[in-house]
Amino acid sequence: MKIFMFLFNSILLGVGLAMDAFSVSLANGLNEPCMKRRKMCGVAGVFSFFQFAMPMLGWICVHTISKTFNAFEKYIPWIAFSLLLFIGGKMLVEGFRTKASACTESAVGFGALLVQGVATSIDALSVGFTISEHTASEAFSCCLLIAFVTFFICMTGILLGKKFGTKMAGKASVLGGAILIAIGVEILITGVFL
Repeated sequence: MKIFMFLFNSILLGVGLAMDAFSVSLANGLNEPCMKRRKMCGVAGVFSFFQFAMPMLGWICVHTISKTFNAFEKYIPWIAFSLLLFIGGKMLVEGFRTKASACTESAVGFGALLVQGVATSIDALSVGFTISEHTASEAFSCCLLIAFVTFFICMTGILLGKKFGTKMAGKASVLGGAILIAIGVEILITGVFL
């Protein structure tokens, strides 16, 4: 029963943490409707990696330098907001500048993808506190489950984005940028004001 509850809680945690990454994956699919399967796996893999690494890093901080992490925690929503505002704004500008076309070649570069990965997972550092009672192997397993859940949720987001992005052609980048900015605002409001 204990193992079942551990798996169940870890999967639920993964679903909750992956929602921002899902929305950004949707925006990436909208922005690049002709994205190849290899790149789709790479995009979902980057989000999965960060959703694995951030809670694990949070767990490590709790067990080593928790006072420093507590001081940093209040800046997390502002950092995520700034990163998503930058990328979303860039997508909006590009969407208004470019002419409508069914396929955009490599719309999301690796650097932008890394920034998205950090921005959507930085709040997961706090999850290190919620799993702080876990042993190192339990925390690692929990973070691994979070990564697997994130991967599949992000792949779903990309596929949905691609489906609608092909139909929306030139407006998809504008919508994708607006989604990223909205996610940044939501992270800021829930992290600072609620």
